[in-house]
Amino acid sequence: MPMTSAAERRPTIMEVARLAGVSHQTVSRYLRFDGAGLKPQTRERVADAIAKLNYRPNLVARSMRSRVTGRVAVVMPSLAFNPTRMLSGATRAAHEAGYQVEVISPEGGAAARSTRILELADARLVDGILSFSTVDEAANNLPKGTVLVVSPEFDDEMRGIGDLADAAPVAEMIERLAESGHHRFLHIAGDRTFASARARATVFTETIARLGLASVGIFDGDWSGESGIAAVEAIRSSDRPTAIIAANDLVATGVLRAAHQRGWSVPDDLSVTGWDDAPGSEYLIPALTTVNTKIEQIGSNAMARLIGRLRDEAPVLSTEPINRVIWRESTGVAPTA
Repeated sequence: MPMTSAAERRPTIMEVARLAGVSHQTVSRYLRFDGAGLKPQTRERVADAIAKLNYRPNLVARSMRSRVTGRVAVVMPSLAFNPTRMLSGATRAAHEAGYQVEVISPEGGAAARSTRILELADARLVDGILSFSTVDEAANNLPKGTVLVVSPEFDDEMRGIGDLADAAPVAEMIERLAESGHHRFLHIAGDRTFASARARATVFTETIARLGLASVGIFDGDWSGESGIAAVEAIRSSDRPTAIIAANDLVATGVLRAAHQRGWSVPDDLSVTGWDDAPGSEYLIPALTTVNTKIEQIGSNAMARLIGRLRDEAPVLSTEPINRVIWRESTGVAPTA
């Protein structure tokens, strides 16, 4: 015999309000903004009532009634790269504005992302959508009232583009090393299918030419420590550079090891720079000169633009440079000999 006891019935927001001794509007505000703006005692009473009743909001029904969910979606390409820091910046900005965040990573390229974005918009489960990669024209056919912000920081393979491909620090490092007497440079590039690797190689070539310095060449690496070792092993003694600009910190660690094996002291005989400010790079011997990228800032600025659109307000964006050179012990004055 089918059972229809009250235990199976889903508790309502009105029951939560009665148990907490508040209005249903207060409960709704608690759910939408995670308690932000309510008095501590009120937040505690509502939270206790929700827990006692095991209340779960019907998000579909709520969004159909009000077309406001208090939720936003972040769409990423397939996660071949760990985007934790950028997502941290985006989610922190959303939470500070009272929004919950759903992260979605559909398989496929721009067409697949656009299809998923349309599904989210049609279901009215989120107020706005932030995509960190490109979408196709289908995403232009969103239902009225749906806000989409595209901040293309990655391509379909999670390779950095946009601000992540800014190579200006390469020029800054070469310029400062040149002021310290360096005149022969080698660049160990990353995988050239990455826009960032291509940009750094281009800036390296242009800066060397602009300053009238000598280039030992560009070694095509693959972001690995092994490519740093291979590049140093391939240098002829007669062509030894005074400074090596490595594609990232991992490549630079390979350079440090290979230089040591060849009897070259860093930085006395050879200056070395990396990129990424990877954890532990400051503890290497010598500590590695590198580039710190504020990936969290990219995420928070992108989310701020979405929230600004949702609220019809000008977004408050951080204008600090994304990249900053951190000078440490692996760089110094050029050798005199």
